[in-house]
Amino acid sequence: MFKKILIASRGEIACRVIRTARRLGIATVAVYSDADRHALHVAEADEAIYIGPAPAAQSYLVIDNIIEACRRTGAEAVHPGYGFLSENADFVEAVTAGGLTFIGPSASSIRAMGLKDAAKALMEKAGVPVVPGYHGDEQDAGFLKGVAAQIGYPVLIKARAGGGGKGMRRVESPDEFEAALAGAQREGEASFGDPRVLIEKYLTRPRHIEVQVFGDTHGNVVHLFERDCSLQRRHQKVIEEAPAPGMTTAMREAMGEAAVTAARAIDYHGAGTIEFIADVSNGLHPDRFYFMEMNTRLQVEHPVTEMITDQDLVEWQLRVAAGEPLPLSQDELAIDGWSFEARLYAENAARGFLPATGTLETLDFPEDAAGVRIDTGVRAGDAITPFYDPMIAKIIVHGDTRERALARLEAALAACRITGTITNVRFLLELARDKAFARGDVDTGLIERELTRLVTPKDVPPHAATLAALAVMAEERDRTAKRSSPRDPWQSLGAWRLWDTPLAFVHLQAGDTPLAFRIAQLSGNRYEVQTDEAMVSVDAFSKRGDRIEATIDGHTLRAHAIVTSSSVTIFIGDAEATFTRPDPLAARRDDGAGGDTIAAPMPGLVKLVSVAAGDTVSRGQALIVMEAMKMEHTLTAPRDGTIAEVTAKAGDQVEEAAVLLELSPPE
Repeated sequence: MFKKILIASRGEIACRVIRTARRLGIATVAVYSDADRHALHVAEADEAIYIGPAPAAQSYLVIDNIIEACRRTGAEAVHPGYGFLSENADFVEAVTAGGLTFIGPSASSIRAMGLKDAAKALMEKAGVPVVPGYHGDEQDAGFLKGVAAQIGYPVLIKARAGGGGKGMRRVESPDEFEAALAGAQREGEASFGDPRVLIEKYLTRPRHIEVQVFGDTHGNVVHLFERDCSLQRRHQKVIEEAPAPGMTTAMREAMGEAAVTAARAIDYHGAGTIEFIADVSNGLHPDRFYFMEMNTRLQVEHPVTEMITDQDLVEWQLRVAAGEPLPLSQDELAIDGWSFEARLYAENAARGFLPATGTLETLDFPEDAAGVRIDTGVRAGDAITPFYDPMIAKIIVHGDTRERALARLEAALAACRITGTITNVRFLLELARDKAFARGDVDTGLIERELTRLVTPKDVPPHAATLAALAVMAEERDRTAKRSSPRDPWQSLGAWRLWDTPLAFVHLQAGDTPLAFRIAQLSGNRYEVQTDEAMVSVDAFSKRGDRIEATIDGHTLRAHAIVTSSSVTIFIGDAEATFTRPDPLAARRDDGAGGDTIAAPMPGLVKLVSVAAGDTVSRGQALIVMEAMKMEHTLTAPRDGTIAEVTAKAGDQVEEAAVLLELSPPE
């Protein structure tokens, strides 16, 4: 076994590998960029080496820097994690040429499966069923549009390199084809350095089911059963589960056999995933699933397989790379219970899942709950930057039945308390409660069909604003008491008035609505909270740390209040509400033209500007394409009008809220 390994990745997966290596007595080396100097994976590793500036292309994707870090630290092997160089055959060759061991498959195996078109041809030859489509070299737009017409709409355009939903577009009609093709090509070039695509038939009711495979250098190959990854948005997985709901013995055997056949066809060793698409328009059938692609690495969702098999797949990777045979044979593997994984991201679900940035002021997980596992690469105080994937954590649960596992997932998500950035936790919670999902009636279109309901903000919990005002009042009193001299009675009085009721004034803002509170302390912990609309009697109020309790109209409410200098967030049960604390000394920003301005919804790179000053545009017309976290986002015209000024150009790196263009005032 290795004595020291280097992890050529970051974040959650780097921390995950470190945990297993530490348990096995293996020393670890982390690598980091400027943006990750104080990251959790750097703190947890035994050693850490700086490899370059924040952009991945100048740090985590620079092969020479990784090899040099191995040389400097004496690492014997490299674990690629996932993303970055994990499926880069040139990197594997550089590692082995440097006398090191790559903890993963061979370069030839990666190349065989690295391009979707070549992989499908190889699988078809091996007898593995593939989706009908075009996987050839011809990339002329007119030719590809003709191919799409022959296949029949809807079709799916897919970048032939890479994965993760990048470079993928669903096209419903010929009118949409050219723009979708151009977008897929740009995203493929940006993410994988390859703009070439393939065209496939889009199944109208598909399920995404994948099989975990493992091979060793002794000729052994096994599968560790299936995972269902059908809950997706924009072709990216949201909640995964194992095993797949409704899976029959016959179909599991057929898919497992096909997956092992695929792995054997390329002499595969290490962890890999064979991804299938199943047509479930008439239920699951052993003759209606098709090979999509192979991921020649450990998957983000590998923990659900670990939970149902009670195996550590990272340990398997290390043992296989060290030359050992697989720890178990196929007959020794069995499914125990059910597991779900929810991907918790910094993103705004209500705004098209735009990635978000910010500093994690609060990060509380239900880590001590039975059957719950949290895999994360961040801590409270860490920043979510625009340079990398905005994942905060993976919430993983296990139960002896699907119903119990799903109940644990719902409870775990409801217990997450995060402030400092927008997250998708409420979206995940609504998804976990979806009736069709609860029945196991899933397909890749479920989120899209239910999107409006899933992302519509819920009503603010009753009395949330009152609780927020009381929490701010208590926080300010605590802060004043800490600053005060114990011998200064005037500073310790707080909201005190001679011959009158003590008063406190709190100003908050809910969205664009200002809220003013006049809080009168009656006696002890009894208060009256007055606003312009109403007066609320609080029979009792207390605050200990971030826990608050208030009795209002005979109803006792228990909540968590996270108070910062700029906001206060109230968590009541599984609901939450955030109020900003306006700075009374700050001048209010003039929003000017409002709907006449197109601003950057997040930090990112301007990829395409399709209009110029003087152009006439119509409502909904695509104007600017931005890229953030390697995903494209199209900004459209808010109304009909004429472009007055364009202040951005392709190649500009812009901050959130930067004005990109303006429309002339309406006549």
